Amino acid sequence: MDTAFSFFNVDVRLFHYCLLQTPTDHKTLEILLPVIGVVFIITVGVVLLNQFFQKTLIREKLEKEELKNSQQLELLRSSIQVQEDERKRIAQDIHDELGAVLSITKMHLQQLEEKEKNNTGELLPALQNIRSLTESSLASMRRVSHELMPQQLETFGLVKTLETVAAQASKTGSIEVNIITSANMPELSWPVKLGLYRIIMELINNTLKHAGAKRILIQLKATQHDITCTYTDDGTGFKKNNTSDGLGHKSIEGRANAMAGSVSFNDTGNGFEAVITIPVIS
Repeated sequence: MDTAFSFFNVDVRLFHYCLLQTPTDHKTLEILLPVIGVVFIITVGVVLLNQFFQKTLIREKLEKEELKNSQQLELLRSSIQVQEDERKRIAQDIHDELGAVLSITKMHLQQLEEKEKNNTGELLPALQNIRSLTESSLASMRRVSHELMPQQLETFGLVKTLETVAAQASKTGSIEVNIITSANMPELSWPVKLGLYRIIMELINNTLKHAGAKRILIQLKATQHDITCTYTDDGTGFKKNNTSDGLGHKSIEGRANAMAGSVSFNDTGNGFEAVITIPVIS
């Protein structure tokens, strides 16, 4: 545009010059002035066309970035869905196959115990010990199966499932877990419900492993547009140099991003805080 104005200034100077020239010179200028006018118009056109192309290039670049981000988000969602499908398959296999084998083994051991009672009874303690180990294995199998694909979450919802988790953790006596929810909690879609559950369980796991906390508070607050989970503990706080914590936080961020949400981690001075905000419709 500066170039266009420079041509305009040249035209003005030429116009003043024309007034001072002889008739012969006037004829020459009459020929030159249209040429200069055409050059001026072409220059302005080039400047405007250049600006148009610049805006087009910027717009195309932004569209490509948006498409790239959209593809990355879709890839992340697909990756998480594949993981959940695999979890579900493994949980089903454990429950149906390993669970059945352990249950049959337990029944056989009980029958052997009854027979041994009528005999010498020497093997009875050993059989009872094996049955106890089998029952412990069966309980562990059910726990692992539940963690891989929590049926209670689908049946009773997020709040009831978290309350059960809190009650079980508090029963250990080593930590107190409390859940506070707003009265207007909406019915969440399965991806949001499962995603929040996975995030909260990851946070609880990090607290139990690394924080040395005595209390955990989980607050769920719903608005018309989103649901916010505020997770706090009174442990050692947020340690950025902890590799295992970093991997856990990356997993949490990935799940939040996959639900078009956001997450922040903070050191409160008296412990750790995570704030997760997820759109209700995701």
